[in-house]
Amino acid sequence: MARRCFFSFHYKHVWKVNQIRSMTNVIGTAAAGFQDASLWEEAKKKGDKAIKDMIDKALLNTSVTVVFVTYGTANRKYINYEIDQSLSRGNGLVAVQIHHLKDQHGQTGAPGAIPSQIKANGYKAYKYTTKESFAKWIEEAAILAGK
Repeated sequence: MARRCFFSFHYKHVWKVNQIRSMTNVIGTAAAGFQDASLWEEAKKKGDKAIKDMIDKALLNTSVTVVFVTYGTANRKYINYEIDQSLSRGNGLVAVQIHHLKDQHGQTGAPGAIPSQIKANGYKAYKYTTKESFAKWIEEAAILAGK
């Protein structure tokens, strides 16, 4: 079953996320629709409320929020907002570590802490391996959320 997912991640890791989000059975959106740097920069100029409004709008009609985890993810203000909003609207959650994927410069990164809201709400965290496993984790999160 295709799932419409919200992808939560630190924008500087969009290269890594883009390696995953092109799957056929996952209809994913970048965090709040920020698919390029110019949109993110424009949103930042408008302030905190504008960014939160964009996040809220992007969460509409989604059933699962995928939190892509790298070093520092758990401390990101908007990622925590995205997780909290996802929980309040009943989305399933899954954390997926992507630190080991190569970025546009061929570099990998350090693992990061899993945001506390994931396990505290009965959801799981995984290290990305294959698109098939990724799809299975999304479906599992949707079922846990009753979606």
